[in-house]
Amino acid sequence: TARKLELAARNIALELFNRVIKKTPVDKGRARSNWQGSIGLPVLGTVETTDKNGGATMAKVVSASAGFEVGDTIYLANNLPYIRKLEEGSSQQAPAGMVALSVQEFSAIVDKISVEMSKQ
Repeated sequence: TARKLELAARNIALELFNRVIKKTPVDKGRARSNWQGSIGLPVLGTVETTDKNGGATMAKVVSASAGFEVGDTIYLANNLPYIRKLEEGSSQQAPAGMVALSVQEFSAIVDKISVEMSKQ
């Protein structure tokens, strides 16, 4: 059904986004807190908050994706000027980046969500 497709797609996106957020290196937590989720268009701008463990950031991303429907595009954006350098490995905490590594895990994410949804 369309609802089940929406749920699967949203859950896959959220798992991918969670992995990106958790892999983001932390000094004060500003890079991690600047991951912003949206539907339809990517978010522009940055936030001044910090989030060292990523929980508050992920909660905001989950909330932003609540209206997701089949056919929508869901985004995760980080507009900090130094996020590209972090992705390119400038931090010893994430020498292989965050986004590229998480995208490499996409098949495993799809498998994980499929198993979880088949149990429902």
